[in-house]
Parts: sequence; structure tokens; C-alpha cells
Amino acid sequence: QAPAALADHEQRVAAGARLAHEVAKGNCLACHAMPSDERAITSANIGPPLVAIRARFPDRELLRRQVWDAGMVNPDTVMPPFGRNQILTTEEIDLIVDYLYTL
Repeated sequence: QAPAALADHEQRVAAGARLAHEVAKGNCLACHAMPSDERAITSANIGPPLVAIRARFPDRELLRRQVWDAGMVNPDTVMPPFGRNQILTTEEIDLIVDYLYTL
């Protein structure tokens, strides 16, 4: 990647990580273990560990939909519908997906 594109990608991933860890926004650590992230030492096990995301969601749009409203796939989910309930904006969800794809 060109240096500017790489810097932009790194900034997006960093912004997504902040959102994912922010209690008032993504708060992913409340339910998910994220073992590849130094800041995320947690034993949360409500949701699956956020590891090998690219392997689990090779179609990026499916991961995005999962964050937007996991209930569309699993009506019994306890995952909040972050997009549908306007907890996160479309851009914030895209940033979190950028970050999750690094795990």
C-alpha cells in the first residue's frame, strides 16, 4: 500500500479500537474476549471471542451486518443492535469492522 493509504488504514483501525473499547459506544469487552489486544485482558464469555475474524467472516459485509443488528441472523441474540438502535453510526460501525478485521 502507498504510505498515505497505509497511514489512513492505521488511523481507521486505531479509531475502531477506541470505539470498540469505549463503554458508551461499542463496549465489546463487556461480552467478548479479545486476546490479541493488550488492553483487552478480559474473561468475558457472553459472546464468542473476537479472534480470527477474517476467517470467521470472510465476507466483510456479513460482519458489518452482525454489528449493525445481529438479530437479523439470530433472533435470540443478546448482542445489542448497534446500528438499528443508533448506538453507533454507520461510520463508527465501519471503523469497528476495520479494527475487528485485524484480530
